Amino acid sequence: MKKIATITFILLILISACAAPTDTPKTPAAAKSAEKTSKPESTVETASRLEVKEEALKGLEIAVWYPWFGVEASLFEAMVADFNGANEWGIKINVSGQGNFSNLYENVTASLPMENRPDLAIALPEHALEWDAEGEAVDLTPYTDDPAYGIDRSDFPTVFWEQDKLSERRVAMPAQRTARLLLWNESWAGELGFDSHPDSPAGFRQQACRSHQTMVSDESPNNDGMGGWLLDTDPMTAYAWLLAFEGGVLEGNNYRFLTPNNISAFEYLKKLVEETCAWQSADGDPFAEFAMRQALFISASLEDLPAVTRAFAAANNTDDWTVLAYPGKNSRAFAVYGSSYVILDSSPEEQLAAWLFIRWMLDPEQDARLVQATHLFPLRTSTLELLAAYQGSHPQWAEAVKLLPDGELQPQLASWRTVKIMIGDGFSDMFRRTDLTSGQVAKVLQQMQDTARELNE
Repeated sequence: MKKIATITFILLILISACAAPTDTPKTPAAAKSAEKTSKPESTVETASRLEVKEEALKGLEIAVWYPWFGVEASLFEAMVADFNGANEWGIKINVSGQGNFSNLYENVTASLPMENRPDLAIALPEHALEWDAEGEAVDLTPYTDDPAYGIDRSDFPTVFWEQDKLSERRVAMPAQRTARLLLWNESWAGELGFDSHPDSPAGFRQQACRSHQTMVSDESPNNDGMGGWLLDTDPMTAYAWLLAFEGGVLEGNNYRFLTPNNISAFEYLKKLVEETCAWQSADGDPFAEFAMRQALFISASLEDLPAVTRAFAAANNTDDWTVLAYPGKNSRAFAVYGSSYVILDSSPEEQLAAWLFIRWMLDPEQDARLVQATHLFPLRTSTLELLAAYQGSHPQWAEAVKLLPDGELQPQLASWRTVKIMIGDGFSDMFRRTDLTSGQVAKVLQQMQDTARELNE
């Protein structure tokens, strides 16, 4: 049997990775925040342990490379201009857009031996881990804990704070966080006789199969393969199902896929497809199909929620729908992921200047601006106090925020950069192969494990 994906194929896929498009913020809170910069979280009246004199920060120029394009890039550059115009140290941030995460990773890695390299990169956590292993990423623990320039760690949800932390070493700080979640049509489920969302795999199957049966029993033969869960093969969807079944992909510092719980998860999902209680779309528009009651469940990322709302409006559908974590037998789960701020090794003064910019970006006022533009999670708990109006107009987003205690970390291995792509490929292959039954999913997991361990070498 051929390997699920060759390393070359995986790396080619990675080149096309890019940031999700976003909407322009139009709320009063965002406009007000753009008029002024926020106050420092602490003042230098408290003695710093970093041994950098404040006057040494005056006029420093810091190079920041970022991965975004379009509206998101424009917002980031506007925020940089705000910081440059008002920060008390006279620090100037010079930005360079790299187009997407793959380009940023390749360009930063290539620049590391050179003088013309960034002081700060906004990259994925797995990129930070690789640069840290090469001795290029700065441990941010002295900065987060500094009495003068530090930050309140208790204001960050644990799943955000821990992703970039290895033992006592902090290789990065969260810049953005999102998740892939289930969407559920609550109104349609009520008509099917269900008064609550499914809280177990058995409950999920029952609702998915009953909604499929309504398609089979109606007068139209064109929808007989619909209903249930509109299957997607995003790597974070596959990973979330494994977590929900109390499985996962790690064993120590290496990968392990072939476990009883992972087998149970993939058997369950393959059976859903065999029973036509889960199906794949031909036209690739899951939001429209969800809005037209062709699927009771779909998966979507946090930043997709506004597009789903627009799809319901376009379909003139007033159904209530909400977000759910992936249901397991004893718990529910989903994976949290996103970009991080990585300071690369330079002078103590430049490193502190880069940290002060990060801290400013993580201020609740700036965090709120980013939420309203990107629709991602607020990075700080206190940011929610500034988003009351946004929560009211985005109820599904507000429900997603409430699910954060169920969120889990991604694997903290540099090889996750390629392994996660392989997972999506293997997950897709499992459903595409008609010769593979639910009783044979261990073969797929074994292939995944072999490939992941090769990629981790």
